[in-house]
Amino acid sequence: MKAIKYLPVYLLALIYLIFGSNYFFHFIPMPPMGGNAGAFAGLLFTTKFLLVVKTLEVGLALLMLVPATRALALLLIAPITVNILLFELLIAQQPGIGVLMVILNGLAIYRLKDKYISIVKTKLAIA
Repeated sequence: MKAIKYLPVYLLALIYLIFGSNYFFHFIPMPPMGGNAGAFAGLLFTTKFLLVVKTLEVGLALLMLVPATRALALLLIAPITVNILLFELLIAQQPGIGVLMVILNGLAIYRLKDKYISIVKTKLAIA
């Protein structure tokens, strides 16, 4: 039963490990991108920005697999997940795996909501 509770975390970590590692090892062929998506991806690649993002993806995916760091890793990878969705919707103009990733990230954070309660309570007490 515990494995089912963490299934969204494991699936999200697997997605980030596979696609993050693909940047370094090129085991999944990538179709060429044209238009705005190609220009944007090319800029990210030539400036080494994508190298930083892919390194974070792989590192945070590994942290998601460790129970002690899972909650922190989910919070840190959430902005990357949202940016993937925004790229697909606004630049590539076709939804893809980003929709699934946002859902998995949201479910995983919700499942671990007890880890985040102290953050919310502290924030509300200050305000």
